[in-house]
Amino acid sequence: MRCKSLGGSKFRTGCVRGSAGHAGIAAAILVFAPWQLGRRGGRKTTMERQNELLSKAEDVADQILRHSKHVLPHIARLCLISTFLEDGIRMWFQWNEQRDYIEATWGCGYFLASLFVFINLVGQVGGCVMILSRQKVQWACGLLSSIIALQTIAYSILWDLNFLMRNLALAGGLLLLLAESKAEGRSLFAGVPTMGDNNPKTYMQLAGRILLILMFLTLIRFGAGYVQAFQNIVGLCLIILIAVGYKTKLSALVLVVQLTLLNFYLNDWWNIPDYKPMRDFLKYDFFQTMSVIGGLLLVVALGPGGVSVDERKKQW
Repeated sequence: MRCKSLGGSKFRTGCVRGSAGHAGIAAAILVFAPWQLGRRGGRKTTMERQNELLSKAEDVADQILRHSKHVLPHIARLCLISTFLEDGIRMWFQWNEQRDYIEATWGCGYFLASLFVFINLVGQVGGCVMILSRQKVQWACGLLSSIIALQTIAYSILWDLNFLMRNLALAGGLLLLLAESKAEGRSLFAGVPTMGDNNPKTYMQLAGRILLILMFLTLIRFGAGYVQAFQNIVGLCLIILIAVGYKTKLSALVLVVQLTLLNFYLNDWWNIPDYKPMRDFLKYDFFQTMSVIGGLLLVVALGPGGVSVDERKKQW
């Protein structure tokens, strides 16, 4: 049975395992707090305790960001392009298999099938090198976006909602990467009164955040018990916070920690022998999750942008 990845080289039906538990720490930080009904004898109310807890958590997050602000964008970019890099390298080592698969699926002949593999190899590896070296990043993002579109059609991902959402999530990560490298643009509606910034970078960040959370929608599992349902609800709350831009950096940072721990623990493909199919499944899951982590790290590094609740609160 073929596998297909976001990079397009394989068709896999599995998703990142254990992802439903990614909201544990987030629940402790953002949902629960010791509750008191009213102020009695100087005791704090529930709202005051929640605000105090959130303020402490945000202070810790700010300290982490201050100490890592110079390396965080580089780590985010490396994580984000890891799916493309891994898939491009696989094209080299599985050249014949990929060519034969495209030729048999589309009946396009030996030459066109070989050209397809070549474009994926050069396009993905070349785009990753350009992004990591900070050379022509906008061109690189366009190139990798074209690879996503090409593989969506070639591997029939367009008709698979689960994998389509994953591709859209990866496109959202590229939008965030493009926003990071793009200079501040002019107003989209010059001379017209607005409620805030409306430059292209701002809307790229908004679209990137919204598309990025599509990956988490593919990780939700139903019918696995009350604990699983609770974790799903908490996870949905967190990704909604990221989408609307409320407590954005803290929410994204919590998810980064959770996903990183779960990814290395559950998707340890390096411990699986080469001849076992499970190795490819876990490898696919691992790099897919790394790309999501990279997108979240860009959100942490850049902030939510102008179209967000956090930005509006500063104006209030």
